[in-house]
Amino acid sequence: MSGLTHLDEAGAARMVDVGGKTETSREAVAEGRITMSAEAAQAIAAGAVAKGDVLAVARVAGIMAAKRTSELIPLCHPLPLTKVTIDLSVEADGVSATATVATAGRTGVEMEALTAVSTALLTIYDMAKALDKRMVIGGVRLLTKRGGKSGDFTA
Repeated sequence: MSGLTHLDEAGAARMVDVGGKTETSREAVAEGRITMSAEAAQAIAAGAVAKGDVLAVARVAGIMAAKRTSELIPLCHPLPLTKVTIDLSVEADGVSATATVATAGRTGVEMEALTAVSTALLTIYDMAKALDKRMVIGGVRLLTKRGGKSGDFTA
């Protein structure tokens, strides 16, 4: 089990000790999409959803989620984030979301980016579910990561 860093020699869960690692600049970008009816997408684009400005609320929810990832994902380290952006694009049949998260720290921000994009999409679902209960969230994935011992990654 030596390849699984969140398990000790006996197979028990543990939080990885990153205390000896050097602080470096790190960034991760994640994406996802929510598909919906054309009517729901049009209402979001027009700002005509009864619950309010869906995109503004989703953006704030994604930022808040990135900041609280360690409270949601077991064994995740709390990180001092230096940047969180949520880009949302309304399309004919849904909304695409991209989250970019950065830190100067001892461990990466992939989980923060994935949590941010997932929460932004869940918020869109919550705010627009009265318009379309058949919405589908999918395609949530890491696009890129930069920095750290394992090097850079591009999907």
